[in-house]
Amino acid sequence: MTVVEIPAEVREGSYGARVTAVEPGGAGFIPLDERHGRPLNLFWTWMSPNLEFATIFVGVISVLYFGQTFGQAVAAIVVGTGLGALTHGVLSARGPSTGVPQMVLSRIGFGYRGNILPAGLNAVVAGIGWFAVNSVSGALALATLTDLPNVLCLVIVVVAQVAIAFFGHNLVQAFERYAFPVLAVIFLITAIITLSKATPGTVSAQTGGVGGFLLTVGASFGYAAGWNPYATDYTRYLPATTSKKATGLWAGLGIFVSCVFLEVVGAASATIATPGIENPTEAFTSHLPSLMADLTLLAITLGAISANAINIYSGSMSFLALGINVPSGLRRAIVSGAFGVLGFLLAWSGLKDAGHKYESFLLIIAYWIGPWLAVYLTDWFLRRGEQVDSYLYDKSHNPWSGAVAMAAGMVVSIWLFSNQSEYVGPAPSAWPALGDITFEVGFVVAALLYLLFFSLQRGRDRSAQ
Repeated sequence: MTVVEIPAEVREGSYGARVTAVEPGGAGFIPLDERHGRPLNLFWTWMSPNLEFATIFVGVISVLYFGQTFGQAVAAIVVGTGLGALTHGVLSARGPSTGVPQMVLSRIGFGYRGNILPAGLNAVVAGIGWFAVNSVSGALALATLTDLPNVLCLVIVVVAQVAIAFFGHNLVQAFERYAFPVLAVIFLITAIITLSKATPGTVSAQTGGVGGFLLTVGASFGYAAGWNPYATDYTRYLPATTSKKATGLWAGLGIFVSCVFLEVVGAASATIATPGIENPTEAFTSHLPSLMADLTLLAITLGAISANAINIYSGSMSFLALGINVPSGLRRAIVSGAFGVLGFLLAWSGLKDAGHKYESFLLIIAYWIGPWLAVYLTDWFLRRGEQVDSYLYDKSHNPWSGAVAMAAGMVVSIWLFSNQSEYVGPAPSAWPALGDITFEVGFVVAALLYLLFFSLQRGRDRSAQ
């Protein structure tokens, strides 16, 4: 066996722990002398971006759209979120030792060119799609609070989000840390009031059944797992000797605690009648005392900014992982600004009928993340004990197995099992009680195919020559 050495792309420039400096470079390896931070920081890094209205609305749609009783919704939320938080913790734990963004690690199984499929999807979904979804909720909350026009509120929210992401990793992490206590206190009080006024018995005769339960599992998994393609973006700066167990634990807990907490509150709020209110954020706060309603609207706006600072930052990481050469030492910051403009335009178009668009978006996220996770985790298992660093920046490493398995898993699962407003597959059409098991099927199909393809291609793997 010939050992092949491929020079890594090292993130240029001096950055350290400075918060007000613009992070230099792109998606390169973080030098050891630039490492800083501790695993506990990951708890609020992942708590703050989920303390927002998009999280609440997962619980709302589980009752209003998927026909779940409050108890059924809570059970499905715990299952779906638990799965997404578990995979997030597992992925995050790999960051300190590798020192690279998540979508650069994805090149190991997908290859340099094949990685265009997951990295490209994530760049669009994170940097533009998620950005638009959260910008809409933040803008609507700010509009309700201030009576300013929706579009003006959208501009204010977008400018704040892009500014934080433009400066980069350290400011993003610092912002999440200081936003956390404000968001936690406000939403805790809101939760107590909401749960005290909720009437779960009013939806005790819901007919969503098993199908609605699986839809809720899929939506809550899609929301939690939506952060998975960002995982090591926020752990790659930790010292290489940092405990993997602690890294994964705090990252996973941040996702699980925040998502379950607010999604359950959202499900409870859906049992409180709010007739005639079309603005989702206004409907959620309509039962609160006026001062608390205003504070909650402010928290929803701040939470949207927290979420989108991460979405734009990681969206730019995924774009740079495509291997596109963006000249300048500030290439990541430049891409962040471009995504902000595109996300604003999409958000502008989504100010109307936000609820149904968000339902579809949540399910679509799970549709592609399931097969991607299957390939990534299966490849990680198959290559256990193998030195894989040389794959990360090797342009000649181009196996076809990862991209083909992921694409096949997506096509088969979406075609047969998708169950949402835009498209219903043959399986749920024939058996409505089946709900939506697209991500489960996509995961299994992609994993099995990759196992087969890997064994067929393994003899031609560069490292095995």
